[in-house]
Amino acid sequence: MSFFGHLEALRWHLMRSALAVVIFAVIAFWKFTWIYNTIIMGPWHPDKFWTFRVFCQLGTFFHIDGFCVTKIDAELISTGVGDQFLLQLNSSIMIGVICGIPYILWELWRFIKPALLEKERQAASGFVFYATALFIVGILFGYYILAPESIAFLAGYSVSPDIHNKFTVGSYLSILSTVTLITGVVFELPIIIYILASIGILTATFMRKTRRYAIIIIMIVGAIISPSPDILTTTIATIPLFVLYEVGIKVAAVVEKRRNKKHEDLMAS
Repeated sequence: MSFFGHLEALRWHLMRSALAVVIFAVIAFWKFTWIYNTIIMGPWHPDKFWTFRVFCQLGTFFHIDGFCVTKIDAELISTGVGDQFLLQLNSSIMIGVICGIPYILWELWRFIKPALLEKERQAASGFVFYATALFIVGILFGYYILAPESIAFLAGYSVSPDIHNKFTVGSYLSILSTVTLITGVVFELPIIIYILASIGILTATFMRKTRRYAIIIIMIVGAIISPSPDILTTTIATIPLFVLYEVGIKVAAVVEKRRNKKHEDLMAS
């Protein structure tokens, strides 16, 4: 296939992916009342949200004062004429992207697959499943663990009692979607490591040697995506990142072993 032939094929893959996102976004727009009350506003109501009840129990168990959040002392407002319509539109698009990720990954796999050899296809046959599973786990972790604590901390933070916290609903949606989506992307770390190891850029040996530096970076990332100052929340945010890094080492080791075996077979022949 020529260069322009590849571009034409890519264009149709992108068009089908965009169509899938639009379909999911239209469904979300149609069912927005339930989505808004149940999903979007879930972390704003500590008395009804599962995460806050569990964190309250953890705070009691570890004797941490102030860890039990029962109310967010802030108010959501709308200041623009079209803000609430934009809220519904932007939320629907965001949900459309999240729900469409499995199909987008499948279209990406269909575009890449013809360029791979048979052994490479077999080695990467689970790409869509694993990438989708990791993304969903990351989304759930961000929504149920990181986002509630981040929202509770930032919404309740005050430098002076003379300043009353009133936030636009758009800013609330922004932090909720940002934390959730970033966590979903971060959880794709093993897939990224697999790709880098497959093309020879990254090795398990290098990752083991630089583990101490990776730990520092992971702690910084954990502190950024979890702005709450208490050590327990930061620890909860960083533990999955440590696990993903160790899983990435195992993945890189398997890829390295497979590449070495392939090289030995080639030399023997």
